[in-house]
Amino acid sequence: MSDGDVARGRYAWIEPGAHEVASGVYRIPLPLPSDGLRAVNVYAVVDGDGLVLVDSGWALEQAREQLETALGEIGYGLSDIRRFLMTHIHRDHYTLGVTLRRTFGTRVSLGAGERPSLETIMSGRSDGQLSRLRRAGADELVETVLEGDQHDPAPPQDGYELPDDWIGNAVEVELESRTLHVVATPGHTRGHVVLLDFEAALLFSGDHVLPHITPSIGLESATTDLPLGDYLDSLRLMRHYPDMRLLPAHGPVTDSVHGRVDELLDHHERRLEETARTIEEGSGTAFQSAANLGWTKHDKSLESLDVFNRTLAVSETAAHLDLLVVRGALRSSTVDGVTWYRTVSDPVLTAE
Repeated sequence: MSDGDVARGRYAWIEPGAHEVASGVYRIPLPLPSDGLRAVNVYAVVDGDGLVLVDSGWALEQAREQLETALGEIGYGLSDIRRFLMTHIHRDHYTLGVTLRRTFGTRVSLGAGERPSLETIMSGRSDGQLSRLRRAGADELVETVLEGDQHDPAPPQDGYELPDDWIGNAVEVELESRTLHVVATPGHTRGHVVLLDFEAALLFSGDHVLPHITPSIGLESATTDLPLGDYLDSLRLMRHYPDMRLLPAHGPVTDSVHGRVDELLDHHERRLEETARTIEEGSGTAFQSAANLGWTKHDKSLESLDVFNRTLAVSETAAHLDLLVVRGALRSSTVDGVTWYRTVSDPVLTAE
């Protein structure tokens, strides 16, 4: 089998269209141009003579046209969408729904935990993430980010508006032929939610559980103190429910949520060990630690990544280091606004 055949097999899930994954449930991949994820799955759930969509895609004309074409394949149009149930606020999930609401008045619902991040985005403030990068010792990366922002014609709040309603944890969304149970799963974002259909044994997982990759941790507008701890707790929570088919936002549908959850938990435990080792070997900041870790399945160096993915890498490394501190495996102190990590036997750092 050639490399091209392997690639086509791995990314067969991005083929446009409305792909039925269960009775009355269709997976619709929408494009993410210039993004390594390639596509985002939105799920159209038949609700009487209309539809409810789980996530919406990115507010791009190409995505809108592809969504309209896919809905046409199953006899619906954009005006038949009654409600968007958003798993979280990242632009590839949230912004097309906001755009369509302006035309069709479609109801947009979002997890209540996303309010602080959404309000920060809409205010145009971006200093929070930059401050976190500075605390990680990544001043050079901050300057690179700022330089790139000066050449970006689209403001970060473009395409964002408040939802029509905020969804709380453990809420039941009653549709005509099914009930979707909303479960808060903070970690990837502080307000991420998943939707469970117990009768059909389906989990609409958003970015919480993905079949081929691990979601980013620690990069959002209004982060929490321990995002990786939140994420691991949210993964373990999935084990409290019956095993179901995994309907992810990126990647193909798979048969077992539990199996993938176990793999993700194992991955992060290994990553915690690797991250702790960088401190034992002389790294002091999250930026230094990230530079001494491999990234992606190809074990790329930090400096070989693009600016956005370097930012993800540093943020995720900081999240791992902070959890190691809470677990008692490392210690930390702050000197001149930068957080330094050390083994439990190393002396405390102080400003000179």
